[in-house]
Amino acid sequence: MLERIRFLTAGESHGKGLLGIIEGLPSNIKISETYVKQHLSRRQKGHGRGGRMKIEDDFAEFIGGVRYGETLGGPIGLQIKNKDWENWKDVMDHNIPEKPSKPITMLRPGHADLAGLQKFGMNDIRNILERSSARETTMRVALGSFCRKMLEDIGIEIGSRVVQIHNIKDIQDIETNQTPNQISNLADKSPVRCINKSKEKEMMAIIDEAKKQGDSVGGTFELIADGLPYGLGSHSQWYKKIQARLTGLLMSVNAFKAVEIGSGNEMSSKFGSEVHDEIEYMNNRFTRTTNNAGGIEGGMTNAQRVLAWVSMKPISTLVKPLNSVDYLTKEPKKAFKERADSCAVPAASIISESMMCIVLADAILEKFGGDSMSQLKMHMNSTAKY
Repeated sequence: MLERIRFLTAGESHGKGLLGIIEGLPSNIKISETYVKQHLSRRQKGHGRGGRMKIEDDFAEFIGGVRYGETLGGPIGLQIKNKDWENWKDVMDHNIPEKPSKPITMLRPGHADLAGLQKFGMNDIRNILERSSARETTMRVALGSFCRKMLEDIGIEIGSRVVQIHNIKDIQDIETNQTPNQISNLADKSPVRCINKSKEKEMMAIIDEAKKQGDSVGGTFELIADGLPYGLGSHSQWYKKIQARLTGLLMSVNAFKAVEIGSGNEMSSKFGSEVHDEIEYMNNRFTRTTNNAGGIEGGMTNAQRVLAWVSMKPISTLVKPLNSVDYLTKEPKKAFKERADSCAVPAASIISESMMCIVLADAILEKFGGDSMSQLKMHMNSTAKY
């Protein structure tokens, strides 16, 4: 569903590292490895993360597409090395070892194990779980950082905050005059990325309880984008609708199960007169009295704040495993246990920011064009409507 930008990732969770490539971005985006590292570090934090994050210190090395701190307009290549590879060399060897590791055959409910083995004709779950792991999203954050920097340079901000973990909800509305960056900065100060301090403690407590029980918890977070012009996306074809593009990319992330735009599900139980945002004209521009649409109408941005709510299920790997079956013997057994987080909702919100950055950067380039940042800014200055 992306029109101008393409990206690919490669690599396994416990392999040598991750590779990424993104193309379609203009030249002269000012960026550094330090800037990308900043957002990779945000992804690694969060109460409830497992032991893996204590091992890794994620750093994206620029392999191509950047010179003297600016993009060149061609494909951009990145590499992130896995420090944990040193502990998995024998298990993840690219060559045929003298003593292969024992196949993993105890299927894990909620994972890609069973469907993946059936699809690819394999009998070792390791061949599936390594690529289906959320470790892959590390590279997505790195690649999305290039799009984020492009958006920042044209006055567009993306932020997020956690609003629910398990059954603990933060129903406190954010101030309308708070920018996405301000909201994210507040959230980043919290171990669970919740800006409500009383709810923060309750969320941490439920995560601790889940960990104690060998269990996991999911949750919901809010994505926010400001500074968008009218008309990103289009009503003219199904695949051009901006909400389809945004939800499609968000739902490609591991464990994400639902995306709501604006007031979302709440609107299904209300009258039309209660949910549609009335239009006013003030100070030489159209405005709205509310934003139930979440900044999107008819498949296009309407120059209001874009709001999305994303819900993820609990992590599927449990320290206290569920009942399952051995793939080869078909005998009842407990599921295989792999090191995992008890909660990854805070990290997931950072990953989602990068997904939103990619979609919005793509839509900006589709609408306004430009091979360089100066051309893009010139086109937007002359034609963008807010």
